[in-house]
Amino acid sequence: MLVQNILNSKEKAGIFWLDPSEVVSKAAQMMSDNRIGTIIVSEDGTTPVGILSERDIVRELGKRGGAVLTETIASMMTRKLVTTTVDRTADQVLQTMTEGRFRHLPVIQDGKLIGLISIGDVVKARLSELAMEKDALEGMVMGR
Repeated sequence: MLVQNILNSKEKAGIFWLDPSEVVSKAAQMMSDNRIGTIIVSEDGTTPVGILSERDIVRELGKRGGAVLTETIASMMTRKLVTTTVDRTADQVLQTMTEGRFRHLPVIQDGKLIGLISIGDVVKARLSELAMEKDALEGMVMGR
């Protein structure tokens, strides 16, 4: 299954993003309100400059305390983005996520952000694909 198919199967909730000058508490509130684990950091909503996850926030809270919530997102975001494209397979994306030890992957097309997939999205797609393969094989064995 391709990343494009995974994006097509997702509910169209949109991409959540904030400007790098916003404070971390605003990002945490957005994540909480929308029950999401990460936001894209962008000045225009289409060109990502970073990513901020709930793990990033919790890690810094543990190290430095609550004062980090008043800092800018730019001070805490991951700047070196790993992204994917619509023509990559679910297996390729799972490998990238596993090796990088992250749970969210921005999808870029023509230099612009077009989506965000989570490891849950990819696992769900892969399980669906395996179920279809199983059904097809059973049909061949049973002569259906």
